[in-house]
Parts: sequence; structure tokens; C-alpha cells
Amino acid sequence: MHLTVAGREVYAYAGARPRVHSQRTIIFVHGAANDHGVWAWQSRYFAHHGFNVLAVDLPGHGRSEGEALASVEAVADWILALQDAAAAERASLVGHSLGALAVLECAARHPERVEKIALTGPAVPMTVSDELMDAARHNDHAAYEMINGWSFSAARQLGGNAVPGFWMTGNSMRLMERTPPGVLAADLAACHAYANGLAAAAAVLCPALLITGARDLMAPPRNAQALIASLADVRVVELARSGHALMAEEPDAVLDALRTFL
Repeated sequence: MHLTVAGREVYAYAGARPRVHSQRTIIFVHGAANDHGVWAWQSRYFAHHGFNVLAVDLPGHGRSEGEALASVEAVADWILALQDAAAAERASLVGHSLGALAVLECAARHPERVEKIALTGPAVPMTVSDELMDAARHNDHAAYEMINGWSFSAARQLGGNAVPGFWMTGNSMRLMERTPPGVLAADLAACHAYANGLAAAAAVLCPALLITGARDLMAPPRNAQALIASLADVRVVELARSGHALMAEEPDAVLDALRTFL
């Protein structure tokens, strides 16, 4: 479906289902240089099991117009504007990586509008290496290669997609390559600069779920421990075989954790 947010056309996958006002709403927010498709399995399930679903393309990503937003705080405020455009007074928010930080910030800023939050692959702070940041600024393909190498566990880089015939790391590479120049650099800079994570976590009033990958090199689980300690009502699920690309590596386990929580 298409919505207008801040004067720009935005795409959100809704599972080919019309909005039902009596149903709860879940908004899925992707990470750097990604789009709504990373949530395909999980968002489609909820859309077909009694929820209104919006798996969004952030500005400058996928099918959404505009420039990539420059900060986590800007993405958080954009999520609220999306809720307004979709006439969703309250929603549960699910985010991955950059999207997880934005969901956290949005819940802290607008507690009356957020029912629950689920953060996949979070870290606070979410620092970015100088090598990766420099490659992204120069639109160097090496940035995508580094992300792929660090996002997937060693076993998943050899195969093992839950859908036979699909190439996990190849799909990820093609998705990043479709991103317009400058978008990855903007996304990574927003992650690196975000300094309000622990304060935001302390301000969150709703229940929170964290899903981490034990083999995550982009956002190691140890970098989420202070975040976990700062949340008042938190559940943690660690996937032993997964890296940072949790929704691709362990789609059923991520879905099961979200089903139990939401």
C-alpha cells in the first residue's frame, strides 16, 4: 500500500489485507540499506492472522520517496508520522538494527502511541568501524562486502536457506546494491551518532522483546547488555546459530519469538 508521510509517497507492505479498525497494528522497520522485504515471512504471517501490518520502506529505500533520514531521532519521529498517516492510534513496533534503534527512540518519545516494541539485532551504542564508514561514504562496493561478511554466521555463508533454491548472502547483496548512492552512508552515520539509547530505554514504559544472534559480529549480544539492563519490562531471546541477519538466517525462530510476545 502507499501512504503520504511528510509530503512524500511511502510504500508499506500490508500483506494484501485491508485495514480493519478493530485489529491491532504492527509496524516493521528495516535496517541500513534494506527495505520491507527483509520482514517478508514475519509480516505476512501477522497480516494473515488478525493484525494490521505495515512493513515499511524508509525514505530513500525501496519504493519510498525522499532522502534517507539523517538520524535515529528523525526516523523515530517519521514512524509516528507514519502511524498518523495510517490512522493507527497505537501500534506495536518491530525493528532491526537501525530500525531497532528508531523503534526504541520512538517508544521513549511517544509512550502513549506504542503498545510493545521488539528489537532485533540491537546494540547500544551501535558504533561503525572506520573502514566500513569510509567505504560507504565513497559508495565503494567493499562496504556491501564487509556487511555481508559480518552479518551472516559462518555456517549461513555456506548455505542453509530455509527456502530451497534461495541464496542467502546473494539475496542480501542484491538488496544492498539496489540502494541509491549515499543511503548506506547516511544509515550507518545515523547508527554511529546515536547517543540516546540508554536514556531512551530507561524512558520506555511498554513491554520490550530483544532478539539477538549469538554469532552476530555487527551487533554482538554483549553490546546489548546495558540496553537490556535499562529496560523495565524486557524479554530476551538469543538465537544460538544466527548472526546479524536474523530474519533471513532463522526466520521461523524470529517469528516464533514475535508470536509469543505480540
